[in-house]
Amino acid sequence: MIDHLSRVDGTRVLADLHALRAIGAYKTGVHKPTFSEPHIRSLHWLVQRLPEASLAGEIDGIGNVLGASTKPGPKLLAGSHLESQNHAGWLDGPLGVIYALEAARVINRDPNISGAVEVASWCDEEGHFGHFLGSRSYVGGVTEADIDAAHDRSGRRMRDALRDAGLTGRARAQYERGRHIGYLEAHIEQGETLESSGLKIGVVTSIVGIWQYRITFTGEQNHAGTTRMAIRRDAGLALARFCVDIDERFPAACGSRTVWTTGRISLDPGAPSIIPGAAEMLFQIRDDDPAVIARLEDLLRSMAAEVDKQGRCSVAVERIRTGAPALMDVAFQQAVEQAGAACAGGRSLRMPSGAGHDAQILATVMPAGMLFVPSIGGISHHWTENTADADIVTGAEVFVDTCRRLLAR
Repeated sequence: MIDHLSRVDGTRVLADLHALRAIGAYKTGVHKPTFSEPHIRSLHWLVQRLPEASLAGEIDGIGNVLGASTKPGPKLLAGSHLESQNHAGWLDGPLGVIYALEAARVINRDPNISGAVEVASWCDEEGHFGHFLGSRSYVGGVTEADIDAAHDRSGRRMRDALRDAGLTGRARAQYERGRHIGYLEAHIEQGETLESSGLKIGVVTSIVGIWQYRITFTGEQNHAGTTRMAIRRDAGLALARFCVDIDERFPAACGSRTVWTTGRISLDPGAPSIIPGAAEMLFQIRDDDPAVIARLEDLLRSMAAEVDKQGRCSVAVERIRTGAPALMDVAFQQAVEQAGAACAGGRSLRMPSGAGHDAQILATVMPAGMLFVPSIGGISHHWTENTADADIVTGAEVFVDTCRRLLAR
C-alpha cells in the first residue's frame, strides 16, 4: 500500500454516505426525486462540506453544485449526482460525489501534490425533468427555453420546482475551456459482473448510447361483446404481438451487449368491455455501437411496415430520444487500472457501462473516465441496492489514487 493512501479515511467516507442516506430515507434506500425537499437538503449538505476540502461553491440556477479550488496547478473535475430514482438505492450517485469529496480532502491540502480536485454534483441525472439536465447545462446544451418546457411526469414545471427550491435568478455554472484536465466519476456497477467474478474495480471503457421510441398502434375501437374475433382491429393485441416479435427477431441483428426494454404500455380507452382502438409502447435500445443501433432501428421500422401491410392496424415509430455513446479516455482508463493494481490487488476488469452517466456528457468537452465498484446481487434502481463496506472503502482508495496519478501526469 502506498503511503499517501493512509490519508483516505474509510470511516469518514462511510459516515458521509450514511448521512446522505438518512436524508429522504426509504426502507434501506432513499426516495429523493429531483428538486424534492430531501434532494435540496442533500445539496445544501454538500455545500456545507466543501470547505473541508478547501473548496467553495453553491447551488447554481439549475441545481448543480460546483466546488472550486484556488490551489495552483492542474485541476481535475470529479463527481456524480445526489437525487435518486423513486424509492431506490442509496449509492446510485452519492457514491461518486463522496469519493470526489474525499479525493479533494486528501489532495487539495497536500502541499506535495500539485493541483486540485474540484467536486461536482450534477442535477437530474436520473431524468425526472429531462435527461442529464445538469451536466448538459454545464456544457452549454440546455437553453432557457428547454427549462421552460421541462416538467416531471406529474406535470410539475421545472421553473416552479426551481422557484420552490429558492434557485430562481441564480446563474447556471458553465464549462470553462482549459480549466480541467478532465472529469472522473465513480459509480456502483448496477450489474453483477464484478461481484460474480470476485473483482473489486471496473475500469469503464465506454458508456452506451440510449435510443428511445414511442411506438403507436391504431386500430378500431368497438364493443368487446358484440364484435366477432375475425373482424376485430385490436390495437392492444397488435402491440402485444409486436413485443413478442421484437424478442424473436432482435437477437439475430443485435450486438454482444445490446439490450432492449419495453418500459411502458398504455391502451386506449383501457376499459375491459372495449376493444382498444389505440395502443402505445415506450421502447428503448442501448448499445455502445451506433451501427448496431441503426441496424436495429431499421429492423424496428420494417417490422412496423409489415404490420401496416396486414391491414388491421397501423403502426407509427417515433424516435423521441437519442444518446451518442461515449468512449472513455485511454489515459484515464490506464490510471484507474494502475490504481487498481496498487490498491485492489489488480482485481479489476475493463468493461463497458450499460447505464448512462454524466461522464458521457462531460466527455464531449474534456477527457473523461469512470470506475465501478461491485453491486451486491447486481441490484440497482431499487431500495435493496447495496455494496459491501469493504468494497466501498477499496473503491475510495482506488479513486483517490487515480486522481493523484492523473494530476501528476
